[in-house]
Amino acid sequence: MKDIRLGKLWDSLNSSYWFVPTVMTTIFAAIAFVLLRLDRLSYYGPLEKWGWIYTGSADGARGVLSTVAGSTIGITATAFSITIVALQLASSNFGPRILRNFMQDSGNKFVLGTFISTFIYSLLVLRAIYGSANDRNQFVPHLSVTVGIILAVFCTAVLIYFIHHASTIIQVSYVISEISQELDNTIDKLYPQKIGNSEPEHKHSQKLIPDNFDNEAFPIRASKRGYVQAIDTEKLMDVACQHNLMVRILTRPGKFVVGQGYLVKILVMESDNSKTPDFKEIQKQIHKAFILGRERNEQQDIEFPINQLVEIALRALSPSLNDPFTAIRCIDHLSAGLSRLAQTNFPSPYRYDGFNNLRVIAHPVTFVGLTDAAFNQIRQNCCSDAAVTVRLLESIAIIAEYTQTSQNKQALRRHADLILKGSRQELSFEEDKQDVEQRYAAVLKANGQ
Repeated sequence: MKDIRLGKLWDSLNSSYWFVPTVMTTIFAAIAFVLLRLDRLSYYGPLEKWGWIYTGSADGARGVLSTVAGSTIGITATAFSITIVALQLASSNFGPRILRNFMQDSGNKFVLGTFISTFIYSLLVLRAIYGSANDRNQFVPHLSVTVGIILAVFCTAVLIYFIHHASTIIQVSYVISEISQELDNTIDKLYPQKIGNSEPEHKHSQKLIPDNFDNEAFPIRASKRGYVQAIDTEKLMDVACQHNLMVRILTRPGKFVVGQGYLVKILVMESDNSKTPDFKEIQKQIHKAFILGRERNEQQDIEFPINQLVEIALRALSPSLNDPFTAIRCIDHLSAGLSRLAQTNFPSPYRYDGFNNLRVIAHPVTFVGLTDAAFNQIRQNCCSDAAVTVRLLESIAIIAEYTQTSQNKQALRRHADLILKGSRQELSFEEDKQDVEQRYAAVLKANGQ
């Protein structure tokens, strides 16, 4: 549970523009105080021997730091403006849900943090300078001013990087590649190894569910509405074992739960020494196992990056944009992700305690459901575009080569059949229909049919 809460906290911080700049500013402020302390001790280390220490007067130091502070705060305003423009372009071209990826971009946060930190550092050092050129009691923090000059040079390099980075992250190829990489990372995180039982044992587990479960199970409702961002199944297992329950999860990460909507159903199992459970305490503990939020994230939601790629493809297929090449690029990356998922051993929805008693029944994520999420909307909008239809069938043929189970093969065959049926109705030229027929035949061959 602690890992899930920490993951939620880190996701919130990582999706904000204030966290990294705040941390960097705090670090640079601490560095400023340390360097000022060393200046008062007149300790400069090797820098003094190498001749790198600033040796000017107090007036000169004020001028240098004032120039650095003024220029960096001006560049910061420009960087913020460019970032906002990039976010607006991303929202209009790729969809508002893609803004989350831009908010998580570490490059922009590092650039803004560098400029703001340099500005704060310069102010803190500037306030410590007193006296004038003819004043014997003047204090010039030579080491601190030298570091300020180095930071100004570094900001120049960061500005060049920012211009390159800002022009790169709004390119559609970069956006699609980043989402595809996020999909791969989510697969690695959620399915690192086999969890639960194998497929043949699923059918046996279904027999262990009491016949009276649906009629006698007690529902636990959500205390608020929102998207399910994470579920702590270990917490649910502990609750089930502690109170001798069987718990069926009625939702999964990525789904929206309305206020007072069902989260789980619980059934008190019979035993010789069972006592009446405290349902208020059980409800409180189960609520802690569910993390609800205003938006979806990829913490436990494998469909989220898939839906992002689908959204970009649908916008590219819209009459206003009519950009089939972008849609084809999205299909290519979807096929890569689904090819990996086709080889994944999805976890069993059945969870057992140490005495081999069925305790938790999860809401399963299946390959069939993921293929529907990836292909349904694209298929429904691409039937009149021969190039996109052909690539969609080619992608299904590629995925079929990695698919092992008959159920998954049947799901791919169903999508291929629907694509073929739609293309026959929408395509005007016989040559295009023949191309689609050839790709359909390739799907059947790859599917072993």
